[in-house]
Amino acid sequence: MSSPVYFASVRARGDAESKVMKVRRLFDAAGFADCIEPQDLVALKIHFGERGGDAYINPVFARQVVDRLHALEARPFLTDTNTLYLGSRSNAVDHMTIAYEHGFSYATVNAPIHIADGLSGRRGSNVVINKKHFRSVSIAAGITDADAMIALSHFNGHDVAGFGGALKNMAMGCATRAGKQHQHAVRPMVLDENCQACGRCVPVCPVGALSPGPDGKARIDRERCIGCFDCMNHCRFHGIEIDWEADLTLFLERMAEYALGAVQGKGGKLGFMNFLLSITPDCDCASWSDAPIVPDIGILASTDPVAIDAASFDLVNRQMGLAGSMLEVNLAPGEDKFRGLRSMTDGVQALQYAEEIGLGSRQYALIEI
Repeated sequence: MSSPVYFASVRARGDAESKVMKVRRLFDAAGFADCIEPQDLVALKIHFGERGGDAYINPVFARQVVDRLHALEARPFLTDTNTLYLGSRSNAVDHMTIAYEHGFSYATVNAPIHIADGLSGRRGSNVVINKKHFRSVSIAAGITDADAMIALSHFNGHDVAGFGGALKNMAMGCATRAGKQHQHAVRPMVLDENCQACGRCVPVCPVGALSPGPDGKARIDRERCIGCFDCMNHCRFHGIEIDWEADLTLFLERMAEYALGAVQGKGGKLGFMNFLLSITPDCDCASWSDAPIVPDIGILASTDPVAIDAASFDLVNRQMGLAGSMLEVNLAPGEDKFRGLRSMTDGVQALQYAEEIGLGSRQYALIEI
């Protein structure tokens, strides 16, 4: 059975058609109001962006969702969890600071910010899911304690998952530090033939697992490595990779199971919005924002996280790729843009497994408003 996914394009020829107004109309059309009761604590799961990046969701859009929730007499708060890697969001103090720097102030969004896994990323609950990879998953306390959740996701590329949308936003973004390590339980390896001994990867490792060998090329202490992939993301020469054949499916399935854990206990009080704007090759965790790979498309809303990601994936692939971007192959409409960026990735596997474990349906009906 197909799930409804509501879509608003970026086109506008008047104030009633602005993106701000479309966020409000999508909230109403998708039936989010039916999921929320007065006094509900509602987690608005959002990525505040990494210092140096600028493609994160505009806080003005988050404000529209907050105002709709206040009208329902709910108690919304904006939230995310701390990162494994070193950067501007590895603890709650720095994380809230970058959120404010990026415009997520109370004056702008009309709601407080709460970093869901506490000061250092360890406050969480074990949520029982009884699936193939995990009997239980470690979800941030601020997520499990909330009565409801609306995930606002910037749909874009990812170096391992292929693409990131609602599923990844919940899986990685709602997990504690331990939960992120559980999902990332695959380890990169150095390809000596590609490594240029530039040393760029060494200082970015959050646990000091990288060091130069006698020949200057990188060496990874696999016992110390936590599998965060930050070194791989920073390498310009494809000198660090994972074992795609052995590890990709494992990573994607673990990610889907964590997304399932993130929605447990909400009793259907869930909503999802994907923003297909500034669709960059990389996650917003990167401390830069590369050129978009396709034109801006629009905003989607649904109560089904699998359906909204499937629709987002299809809408991106229908576009003509943008010349001059990181996308150099699969530019034609209908071609897989994310495998064009990284040929070994296959994010569709995550959607397939998420459907298999009951998280949602890949079948959707796209309804334009």
